[in-house]
Amino acid sequence: MTNLLHGQDILSTKQFSRDELDLILETAEQYNRKLESGEKLTPMDNQVLATLFFEPSTRTRLSFETAMHKLGGDVVTIADPKTSSAAKGESMADSIRTVEGYADLIVIRHPEVGSAEEAAEAASLPILNAGDGAGQHPTQALLDIYTVKHEEGKLEDLTVTLVGDLKNGRTVHSLVYLLAQYEGVKLNFVAPEQLSLPRDIVKELGEVGTDVSEYTRMGEPLKETDVVYMTRIQEERFEDRQEYEELKGVYVLDKEKIEAAKEGLTIMHPLPRVNEIPSDVDDYEGAAYFRQAANGVPIRMALLALVSGRVN
Repeated sequence: MTNLLHGQDILSTKQFSRDELDLILETAEQYNRKLESGEKLTPMDNQVLATLFFEPSTRTRLSFETAMHKLGGDVVTIADPKTSSAAKGESMADSIRTVEGYADLIVIRHPEVGSAEEAAEAASLPILNAGDGAGQHPTQALLDIYTVKHEEGKLEDLTVTLVGDLKNGRTVHSLVYLLAQYEGVKLNFVAPEQLSLPRDIVKELGEVGTDVSEYTRMGEPLKETDVVYMTRIQEERFEDRQEYEELKGVYVLDKEKIEAAKEGLTIMHPLPRVNEIPSDVDDYEGAAYFRQAANGVPIRMALLALVSGRVN
């Protein structure tokens, strides 16, 4: 298959064609099989990945770095913004132009929406967006659809229910555009009115013919749901502490709700969770969130190799 991503930035899920999605998923599956077989991989030998994290991260940063190491490459990192020159007032453009003198690829997470695009404009090498505030998180969404395919065996003709802080949830903002590319997908959105999915996203989904329903309670939609995508109420996105306290426990997917849901429910969560999925749900067969997190490695391996043109 032709490498359609060579030299591209990965900034938003809206950038991907169906052919590009198929390429990413196929490449990730190839790497997953090679990892399981213990095959030694070296396509990124003598290549350096810079991971610039100006906002906290565990899974995304570690899985990107693990992916690069599994491909035979090296990593340099900034994981604390106080240790970077940004703390001294250095511009994004100057930071990126400096770092590209040390690396072949750059992954960036930043609290400001649009920061990845700003970095890409300044860079002469590929930029991968690891989350820009409440904007986009494309690599998370890619591992999410990879997980859906693994858990459900398909990506078509599914009902997916997304629950929680849909206003600020960049993982949701990214994932819905990918799901909308598959035939027969129905999307249910469950959120308090003040945390509902942004209207522009709902409008865009409608324009491409996606079947969308919105709810404030999750009991009814779970009866028809194949995959539920839980998200936490994000404390760090609230200006009003009291509003957060009122909403933080509004949705809890416990065993009682699972028993009342459609049989065979797959449960996903981008993590970290707070109280929206009790730990006693972890032994439920369809609890896929830790498998989902692990899938970040083959997906990010695929992306690093594809954008660098070093797939093997």
